[in-house]
Amino acid sequence: VTPHKHPQTTLADGERGQIDGFFRSLLARPVLRMRAATLTGRAPALPVASRFHGLSTERASLMTLPIPRPTRAALMPYIRRLWPVAAVAGAIYVFIGLADEVMEGETEALDRWLLSSLRNPADPADPIGPRWLETGFADLTALGSTTVLGLMTLIVIGYLLMRRQRAAALTVALSVIGGMVLSFGLKLLFERPRPDLVAHLVDVQTASFPSAHAMLSATTYLTLGTLLAAFESRRRLKIYVLGVAIALTIAVGLSRIYLGVHWPTDVVAGWCAGAAWAVACGYAVSFGRGRKRARGALRE
Repeated sequence: VTPHKHPQTTLADGERGQIDGFFRSLLARPVLRMRAATLTGRAPALPVASRFHGLSTERASLMTLPIPRPTRAALMPYIRRLWPVAAVAGAIYVFIGLADEVMEGETEALDRWLLSSLRNPADPADPIGPRWLETGFADLTALGSTTVLGLMTLIVIGYLLMRRQRAAALTVALSVIGGMVLSFGLKLLFERPRPDLVAHLVDVQTASFPSAHAMLSATTYLTLGTLLAAFESRRRLKIYVLGVAIALTIAVGLSRIYLGVHWPTDVVAGWCAGAAWAVACGYAVSFGRGRKRARGALRE
């Protein structure tokens, strides 16, 4: 039995000439040849002989061009552009999922267990630990208050304006003021009551979800930490500044749980919302500055 042979498809001389001319024009452009060299650090080797029936050597070389493997240096610009988008999307995803579980009551058992574990079983009004620990958490929670954060924001904005850093001042103002408005709106939307399981060690008046102290501290300290790290060239100092900003954010959130004025899920949701808002504001201002520079370069 002889195997069935498919008829070979041939091209007319006119069609072949048009196709070959098109691919010759592409290969003549240095962009196609240098694109792979930019990603891999070396120019790719093209096959000389054609392995395709009815095609010219140039077209076959283009079709058999090996896929270059990107280097780390070539990928870093794309990573710097995409990581803020990924961070904001991840934080929003966690916030939405957590809010859905809270509204359905799925987190109530966990919240109650965590709050109860921080209190004396014989007296729910007495938190665990020595007296100085309670005083320390009461002092730490003030670092996330509207008064302290608002005063700190005004001082930083004034300093940046005197240095003519208008974009940085706009980032701080948009992040903190917008975060305050967003936090108030989210509280009105969810209207979750405050914990009634233990006694409150500080006075509170607003709703519980999300934690405004956790959200505003994340928004403010992460924004200021990012700006300070941008002005520093040494990597160790960058890590130190960002580490301090993250530590302050975590400390303020934990103080709200220890003092019994927030459910633990309120604090986690506040961290997610605040971090997402801070990164989004910084990315928006940076993107606007990039477009403005590009327009100025085109005009010149």
